Amino acid sequence: MKVKVEVKNVYKSFELHAQQSEKIFDLFSIKKKNRKEFLAVKDVSFKVYEGETIGIVGLNGSGKSTLSNLLSQVIQPTQGEIELKGVPSLIAISAGLNNNLTGLENIKLKCMMHGLSKRKIEEVTPSIIEFADIGDYIEQPVKNYSSGMKSRLGFAISVHTDPDILIIDEALSVGDSTFARKCLDKMEEFKQRGKTIFFVSHSAGQMRTFCDKVIWMHYGELKEFGSAEEVTTKYEEFTAWFNKLSIGQKKEHKKKMLAGQMRFNHYLEQVKSEKKHRSPVELIKSVLVLLPLVISTVLVLLGI
Repeated sequence: MKVKVEVKNVYKSFELHAQQSEKIFDLFSIKKKNRKEFLAVKDVSFKVYEGETIGIVGLNGSGKSTLSNLLSQVIQPTQGEIELKGVPSLIAISAGLNNNLTGLENIKLKCMMHGLSKRKIEEVTPSIIEFADIGDYIEQPVKNYSSGMKSRLGFAISVHTDPDILIIDEALSVGDSTFARKCLDKMEEFKQRGKTIFFVSHSAGQMRTFCDKVIWMHYGELKEFGSAEEVTTKYEEFTAWFNKLSIGQKKEHKKKMLAGQMRFNHYLEQVKSEKKHRSPVELIKSVLVLLPLVISTVLVLLGI
């Protein structure tokens, strides 16, 4: 089987600022102060093959959403590499939707960002509207939508752009069961077509029935990666143990685990130094990645 996604020793850190002003001053500061960094993802590595469906489970704050954003290239790793053989598409509540644009305008914008032609966009728009099933709200600004409506529209757009790698970040946790069933049926269709799917969910039942393998993220680290049955069983055993703890014990456990995710920003200083000395070819590649997004946004604003 062909490797579709390979994650190699990936870290993702976020600088912690006591005040917003500190972040602004850092932008103009030549010499950085030693500030704390939060390691949302720590030294994660795995391979996923073409046609596999991978579940991602973990407690709140375990790094699931950070990992899904890294896989979809919404954010870049602080250290390590992610190799994707295909175009990814992230489905999360309101992910990629512009709150000030209407549902129809968002359909046009997101489809253009995925490289669809004007003719193709006109062709798929009725199907997207039908799948989202949000009625007259399709003509309203997204800022007026409920979280369920945003999820419906985001899912409908993403699956109709026919991505190679589909990343679903708890988008089915809102809305009614009928829509969730429709989404699962669509995902099953993608699976049968050999698409690679990442599925973030708290439902162990959905993981067992839908996923081939499961990643268990635990406070930024990849704790387990294996068959869906094996990993979900271990995860359920852990959550059963965790839920029996007292409120104080839970707080102490969380405090201990979070302490392991804190570092001073010199921890990844070498990596940042390497990024400053990237070759001209690497810099050109970075610009080319952003170019389609810039062009698409300009075209939509101009009404072309």
